[in-house]
Amino acid sequence: MDDELRERVKQEAEKHALFNALKHHSDPDVGAIMGPLMGENPEFRPHGDEIPGVVGQVVGKIGRLNRAARRERLTELDPELIAELDADDESDDHTLPDLPNVDDYETIRLRAAPNPNGPWHLGHARMPAVIGTYCDRYDGEFVVRFDDTDPETKRPDLSAYDAILDDIAYLGFEPDEVLRASDRVETYYEYARELIEMGEAYTCDLPAEEFSELKREGTPSPNRNKGSDTVREEFEAMIDGEYSSGEMVLRVKTDIRHKNPALRDWVAFRMIDTPHPREAAADYRCWPMLDFQSGIDDHLTGITHIIRGIDLQDSAKRQQFVYDYFGWEYPEVLHWGHVQIDAYDIDISTSTVKHLIDTGELDGWDDPRAPTLQSIRRRGIRGEAVVESMIGLGMSTSDVDLAMSSIYANNRDLVDDKADRYFLVRDGERVPVVGEEKPAAGNPPRHPNHEDRGRREIPVDDAVLVEPADLPSDGERIWLKGYGCVRHADGAFVATGDDIDAVREDGVDVIHWVPADGTVSVRVRTPDGDVIGEAEPGFAETDVDEIIQFERIGFVRVDDHAADDSVVYYAHD
Repeated sequence: MDDELRERVKQEAEKHALFNALKHHSDPDVGAIMGPLMGENPEFRPHGDEIPGVVGQVVGKIGRLNRAARRERLTELDPELIAELDADDESDDHTLPDLPNVDDYETIRLRAAPNPNGPWHLGHARMPAVIGTYCDRYDGEFVVRFDDTDPETKRPDLSAYDAILDDIAYLGFEPDEVLRASDRVETYYEYARELIEMGEAYTCDLPAEEFSELKREGTPSPNRNKGSDTVREEFEAMIDGEYSSGEMVLRVKTDIRHKNPALRDWVAFRMIDTPHPREAAADYRCWPMLDFQSGIDDHLTGITHIIRGIDLQDSAKRQQFVYDYFGWEYPEVLHWGHVQIDAYDIDISTSTVKHLIDTGELDGWDDPRAPTLQSIRRRGIRGEAVVESMIGLGMSTSDVDLAMSSIYANNRDLVDDKADRYFLVRDGERVPVVGEEKPAAGNPPRHPNHEDRGRREIPVDDAVLVEPADLPSDGERIWLKGYGCVRHADGAFVATGDDIDAVREDGVDVIHWVPADGTVSVRVRTPDGDVIGEAEPGFAETDVDEIIQFERIGFVRVDDHAADDSVVYYAHD
């Protein structure tokens, strides 16, 4: 490392160490700042052996300063970081706004209401992340209600019920109650019967297009003034399955001249010929629409606050008619915009992912190319990292963008300190190693910040494998990390016996490598396709599910060790 680079490392390390100490009201720690430092300055990575020593000196000096002096110094170096600290203090560590009127309720209850038509994509994580965080803040209760009353258009996937609960657990939350709307159909029938007795609902056999035309004109359906006895009889016939799809619906009476046509006499129940895939619900043909079912359930399960998309504002307005008829108080409602996620070339909708799986373009819901929670979980990304990024989006009613780099940065902070290091070489070129100064083995550290973990033993017999781009010109020296200095001469590496000053003072490049013999063949599954490489022998001792870092490549999760090769899933750099 030359003097100029060393000064840059000191400057960047000082900013990170000061920010870390001020934010956490503690002394700075080398391990805590190494991840952000190396992540923001990739040009430092070839000098990973030396960086901790330089950082340690900086941390030692900052440790002798009091808080006021630390703040003054960071103000000199980077006023924007001071502004960020102050903004965090003003928000009282809550990115999410306070829920309205919490003092009006003995217990706060929020619900996630997924449609189980497939496992969750990344965008779905926002709801449980926010609800779970609010429940933690207010010691509230988290209800999961599967809104599965559409067995045709959004047909439930029987495996999705458990898959979604697994996704919620992965994100770090446990529901206090789990309900399936398809188990509660008889309850919805009872409340529909009450509305009919009140004269606030009627059966309607007009074709949908004909009713839509009347609705636009503000003209009531000729069915609207049926007697309650007739309505009751026809509704019971709906329940008994005596009508086919499209022949009869039950409508809630509202204001047929309401300024918003979407609220005029909306459908509460319709006929669906397709049987529900759940055996317990397969016999039903008369199914509630979501606005009716959800509105009834929110009241009966004591939901105090509803969080929903800004595009669903009309749902509350429709449901308010039902609540008024029954004399119920509507829950508090918060709206937010949609989440748009970068880094994926495909649409993140459940239907799109399912189509790509069915056509063989994706291997499954956990394919590394899929924008799903199962996928990033298999890649070794912690649920906590996802939650932190989702919470960081706040509750804006505008559409918001989520950069995957945010999730990756959060995850890096979580795994960097624990992940042991290994070498992996792609498209390795075999180079003989010769010379009287040739060491018998390389001994790089298991982790650059934790000497107490020891060093790896990588035997070198006659040759090593290096990546073609790392091979120096003939006559130039290179430092094989953890092994020593060699000169490339006549197609071989000649050990020179130079010490680390060759790197520090002469600017010799540092590269990773593996021995030519005894390596482990590894298939790295990435969002951009599979990559094949050779890992150092010690990699074979890693455990499945362990997160490790292949130096200069990135963090991976160990997925499988087989006789012919090992498989890892790439997380991020």
